[in-house]
Amino acid sequence: MMEEILAILLAVAIAAAIYYLMKKALTLVINAIAGLVTLWVLNYFSVLAWFGAPDIQISLVTILICALGGLPGALILVLLHLIGITI
Repeated sequence: MMEEILAILLAVAIAAAIYYLMKKALTLVINAIAGLVTLWVLNYFSVLAWFGAPDIQISLVTILICALGGLPGALILVLLHLIGITI
């Protein structure tokens, strides 16, 4: 009887942990997509050309920064690019 109760408690704990991780992962994915879409829109409409700067090159590093930083990461990339620091 005790083994069944422990198995049920363990199953509930695993389900709760998976739910929590999936909820956080969904937030990270949405934030990453927002950052990447922002960079794409800026490049597509050549918004940075209005400020006299070339488009931001979308590379593995910029994708990782946007994936981890999301929209704030994209804004930091834009600000660094406008200052003259390219990544």
